[in-house]
Amino acid sequence: MRAAVPRIGDLLDVGAGGGQLGQAVRDPLAAWIAVEPNIGMQQRLRALVPPPHLLPVGWQQADLPAGSADTVLAANIAAPLTDAGVFLRQCRAWARNNVIWLVPAQRGPRGLCLAGCLPSAWHGEDETPGIDVVLRNLPPCDQPSIAAQTEWTFSAVVRDVERTSGFLADRLGWALDDGRRRKLYEHLAAQAVPVPGGHRLSVPRASALLVWRTAS
Repeated sequence: MRAAVPRIGDLLDVGAGGGQLGQAVRDPLAAWIAVEPNIGMQQRLRALVPPPHLLPVGWQQADLPAGSADTVLAANIAAPLTDAGVFLRQCRAWARNNVIWLVPAQRGPRGLCLAGCLPSAWHGEDETPGIDVVLRNLPPCDQPSIAAQTEWTFSAVVRDVERTSGFLADRLGWALDDGRRRKLYEHLAAQAVPVPGGHRLSVPRASALLVWRTAS
């Protein structure tokens, strides 16, 4: 991202989450506005030093004027996948210079964090790479100036693999007497790596960086 956009300037962080990425890439001397509707993530943002200027709403409700920031960042949120054209137009209206999206690029599930540990027959998610979904929903005139991809690994340390398997089974809507629950536990246990504090479960991921230049 730094190579693609060396100067972030004033940053509008849409769907900022806990602020980790925005805090890492922002210019400390420039403004940082975070749009984040989740209450838990809002608490994390307010705890940062210094905190961003927080708009506790979704992007559709964000009351911001045109040209609000030099760079508009949207990382790992649903809007590019579900409403790419409308969301891009809004991002461009807010941006003076650059629009940056980070979207999933792995061929695999994009919903539950640990769904990638499971067979597709269990998680039932569409495994089309998110980047393919985004680009096919944008006309040729709206294709990004820069598209780059990187592979990485999502890891979670869980205290109790059996409890985690039960949580996943609940999220998948399996009944308490569903025989797949035991198989799910055994499947996770075979992948879990003992580490201090519990067991590590890892999921291969890939992300695509998309950049649009708005300055002529």
